Parts: sequence; C-alpha cells; structure tokens
Amino acid sequence: MKKFFIFILIVLIAFAGVTAYLWQGFQTFVERPLGLEQELEVKKGESAFGLGQQWYDQGRIENYYYYQILMRLKPELRDIRAGNYAVTPDMTAIDVLEKLVAGDVITYRVTLVEGANIYEVLAALASNQDLVQTIDDQQEFAKIWHQLKFTGKDYPEGLFFADTYQFTKGDTDVDILKRAHKRLNDVLEEEWASRAQGLPYEQAYEALIMASIIEKETAVPSERAQISGVFVRRLERGMLLQTDPTIIYGLLPEFDGNIRRKDIRNPHEWNTYVHKGLPPTPIAIVGRDAIHAALNPADGDTLYFVAKGDGSHHFSKTLAEHNRAVRKYQLKR
Repeated sequence: MKKFFIFILIVLIAFAGVTAYLWQGFQTFVERPLGLEQELEVKKGESAFGLGQQWYDQGRIENYYYYQILMRLKPELRDIRAGNYAVTPDMTAIDVLEKLVAGDVITYRVTLVEGANIYEVLAALASNQDLVQTIDDQQEFAKIWHQLKFTGKDYPEGLFFADTYQFTKGDTDVDILKRAHKRLNDVLEEEWASRAQGLPYEQAYEALIMASIIEKETAVPSERAQISGVFVRRLERGMLLQTDPTIIYGLLPEFDGNIRRKDIRNPHEWNTYVHKGLPPTPIAIVGRDAIHAALNPADGDTLYFVAKGDGSHHFSKTLAEHNRAVRKYQLKR
C-alpha cells in the first residue's frame, strides 16, 4: 500500500508539473504579439479556427494546440465577421479576434458635393480608388439607371443626396448611388411633410428642382431662403425665373465658362430665360438646407437679385432698382 501511495503521489506531482508547464506555455501564447501587418482581410465564410491555422502556417503561432484551447476557453471569439481590419504588429491573437468579433472594419469615404451635377457625381465615384468600379461610362450608367428605376424618373440628375458616405472594402459605385438616392428620398419626404403653406409646387419633385437652382445660385447659407422667396414670387406672378445656372446646365458638358448672348436665347428645355416655370429636372444635387429653403421661402417683396462679386447678392423690389444694382455690381466689374 505504501508503494501504491508513493506511485500515486509521483503521478500527481508529474501531472501538476505538466499542467503548470502547459499553462505557462498557454499564457506565453496569449501574451505574444502576432506581428501582423497594417491591414487584415477576413473573407466571407472564413472561420476563427481557419484563421488560426493560417497564422500557424505563417509562423505567427508556435503551437496551434494553444489556439484551440483559447477557442474552447473563449467561445465568444469564434464569431468573427468578414471585412478588412486595421491591425498593428503588437496585437495578440485575443486583441485581433476581439476586433473581428466586434466587426470594427476599416471604413472609407466618398463625398458627393452640394451643387455637383451628374457628370461630377460620376467623376467623384470613378476617382475613388477604394470603391469597386462597375460604371464604365455614361452609356453604361444610363443602362444601370433604367435597371434600378430610381423614383420612377427617367433622368438621374439631382436624384442623389449631397453628403459624405462611409463604406467598406468591396462596396461598389452603384452601392453609393443607391444609398444617396434613398437618403434623398427620406430627407425630401421629411421636409415636404413640414413645408410652408401655399407654395406653387404640386409635388415634392418640383421642390427638389427649385432646391437645385437655389443651391447653384448662392454659396451663402443665409441667402437660400431669400432666393427661394424671389423665385417663388416670380412663379406665382407668371414671371420667367431667368436664372443663369439653368442656361449653363443645358450646355453641359461642353460649357466653357462663359455665357454668351446666343446662350441666353438658346431654347434648350432647361433655359428659364426662354421657358416659364421650373425646368423639367433638377440641375444639381443638394443637401437638406437647400431643400428646406425651397419649401420654406423667406417672406418679402423682392423679385430680383444680382451677384455682388463677393459671393453674396443684392436683392431688389423693382426692375429699375435691379438695373441700378446690375450697373453697380456687374457692368463696372
């Protein structure tokens, strides 16, 4: 019996020694940095065990057995998400796995600027190297547009919301357009629901057209409502809007920066010097402020405005006053 107890004691001591050795090795594994590069890509369908096998094959993990123990001790680390992640060489396996479980992926940005036309919107998307490019040219975009059937409109101008959009690797240019279009619809619906009474618009799309003109007419936020008021009063009185940005839009993309007398008389459908009322479509993309101004014009009796040369405008009640302002701010300059 004495020899038996001695044997059992030796086995227990040996077991304790092995356990301590393994635990120390496990602790060393847990605390050891993986030495990963700046970006880690986790593909769809990839598992935490598969990722650990990759690290073992790369020599980042000395003992895959310890990794398996970690997966069993912390099963919550198994639920990793696909994507691209920013990592640093000093991060341990637990650090990286926690980041992957949280879905803390790298995000990129693309900005659709207020006042940009459809040509500029597509150019902004095409120049972003982080987006997957699926639109090769204008003709291809027209085909995609009809397939998506955005708002039922045949013409895409102005049907995207001006904003900065975050996206992740693998997102396409069309993904951004879909999001920008949905965002526009949501904002337009919100603003239309709280619009001022008695406006000369039968539908929200007309207010969007007006918002695009306001956006192109001024870069001074405080003037948006004033300009909206001028245009609304002109519509109500049956006056021509006579706004230069509508002339320019109908000449795109060949417009060279100068409006000539023949351009003012050009009968293209956006020219508000020739045609009464609003043009058939927006002439640019807008943000919420321009939409709000179109639906909440400032009260007043001004019917004219002219650029002063510093970004702001002079507003006039009569044509005589307006002509004097033109001579002061435009002709002399």
